[in-house]
Amino acid sequence: MRAIPLLMLFLSGWFALPAHADEAQDWLTRLGRAEQQQSFEGTFVYERNGSFSTHDIWHRVQNGQVRERLLQLDGSAQEVVRVDGRTQCVSGTLVAGIGNSRDAPSRALDPQKLNQFYELAIIGKSRVAGRNAVIVSITPRDQYRYGFELHLDRETALPLKSLLLNDQGQLLERFQFTRLNTSTSPTDRDLQPSSECTSIAISDTKASEVEPTQAWHLEWLPPGFQLTTSSARKDAQTKATVDSLMYEDGLARFSVFLEPISAVSVTETRTQLGPTVAVSRRLNTVDGEMMVTVVGEIPIGTAERIALSVRGEKKATIQP
Repeated sequence: MRAIPLLMLFLSGWFALPAHADEAQDWLTRLGRAEQQQSFEGTFVYERNGSFSTHDIWHRVQNGQVRERLLQLDGSAQEVVRVDGRTQCVSGTLVAGIGNSRDAPSRALDPQKLNQFYELAIIGKSRVAGRNAVIVSITPRDQYRYGFELHLDRETALPLKSLLLNDQGQLLERFQFTRLNTSTSPTDRDLQPSSECTSIAISDTKASEVEPTQAWHLEWLPPGFQLTTSSARKDAQTKATVDSLMYEDGLARFSVFLEPISAVSVTETRTQLGPTVAVSRRLNTVDGEMMVTVVGEIPIGTAERIALSVRGEKKATIQP
């Protein structure tokens, strides 16, 4: 899910702030520690594109390990279990945006870098799920990324509510606890997945990795974004090699996927569901036509410009 990994996305840091600097700095530090130190269980509501879903969550920190189970309460019982941020099993398909996972441990942000592209301020106080909260806003300095409003629990610094906002201040996504219990730690039974939760075979995934045939790069990149990971995998159905690139600015992220076009009927797309956009376009390369798809929680104009900037060069091979 993404709302709880706000605890990972907005990790501790030292921001240069114009006002309430010391207080905001303290809250960010506490927020960064909360996911690694605080056990809890509760119920939250997730809203996107006018649709709502309800979820139970159990989060336990024990002997340096963070174990988490998420169960969707609407419709069929769908769940995911993670240990230290890595998915162990899943059942069904959780609401898009909730089921997504970084599949990587928490990592520290670069506050000095973030301060170049976001403004952070304490803007008030609130009450969520019967608990007092402080409101922190994270506002982008340009049009290439979204802003956030976080309501942090005054007792634990856990995010009781988060709002994802566009440049007009319109709500794109909401995560909000309706019940939160931090006084007791989830039990082994609480964290035990159901029989329908299918284990993730990490070794099988790694075995599908292949060497990319193209050296891909972007001629335009939003300020602050950097390439963090790149990979090439063999699609199990089409047998085609799919290259992927992931970029982050320390807070926002997007991915670029490149796949050979095998059907004449394949068309370019431009879609948005809540904060998540997907833009695809055809690209001519030395190896033929490719479909470039940009997916991420960034403005659609940003995604379109990124898709238009993708270029590829055939990788050189060493002759024996």
